[in-house]
Amino acid sequence: MADPLVELRDVRKSFEQKDVLRGVGFALPKGTTLAVMGGSGAGKTVLIRIAAGLLRPDAGQVSLFGVRIDRMREEAMLALRKRTGFVFQGAALFDSLSVFENVAYPLREHTRMPLGEITDRVHRFLSLVGMPGTDELLPAELSGGMRKRVGIARALVMEPEVVFFDEPTAGLDPTNARLVAELIATLRAGSTRVYLDRAADEVIEFATGPGFFKVELDRALALVDDAVNVKEIDDARAQGQLADAKAELARVEAGESKADRWQLEQRIKHAENQLAVSGRNTP
Repeated sequence: MADPLVELRDVRKSFEQKDVLRGVGFALPKGTTLAVMGGSGAGKTVLIRIAAGLLRPDAGQVSLFGVRIDRMREEAMLALRKRTGFVFQGAALFDSLSVFENVAYPLREHTRMPLGEITDRVHRFLSLVGMPGTDELLPAELSGGMRKRVGIARALVMEPEVVFFDEPTAGLDPTNARLVAELIATLRAGSTRVYLDRAADEVIEFATGPGFFKVELDRALALVDDAVNVKEIDDARAQGQLADAKAELARVEAGESKADRWQLEQRIKHAENQLAVSGRNTP
């Protein structure tokens, strides 16, 4: 296997004495993709922020482009950040800047590219994500799906070697979620991708083709071997649903929740049956 561009070794992270990541590790060489699915609180966003150098782990090693970054100073990270792109859950566009200026921002900040080249590149990537002719629009004038597309264009405009997608379909209606997932799938060639999402359908849409890896979180399973394994995704979803239902039932028994006990017990039974058929351990 080629030298990894992104590598985590025995990474651990906790908040207020609650373990979020416990010994997570993976290595992604160039041109490969890691797709992670899991319920709320599984640690997906923590994982991706640590991998991108936006958050420090409590323990373990994190390397980007062969360089240890888990204890690197922010100033030293700048050169590496130019080689990565990050798509945030809410797109994280600058409200006061137009679509054009949002996408152009990384080029203005990190390069000395002349205005003509910046304009050409911004227009190329806006067209790539299906947003031509939107230069002057402000984020407030865009739909949720359009904002996601602009966020993707901004993440790709520096032509990064590694791209991180943090739940890019979160908060979208099913139609827009599918469109964004399809868009990401078409843009995969060449770069290394780390893709996180809760919805199995979007992961299935995105996780196609060779060069995939898997990693296990406490309540999440990243898919991907040489092809999409829908059963693996369904099992991961069942594990997350089972953990959520058990946690809610515990709150009911402690008098902290008024959720319907019978419905929770049925959800637990259904998830356990699915995992038993698959031969998987229940959380």
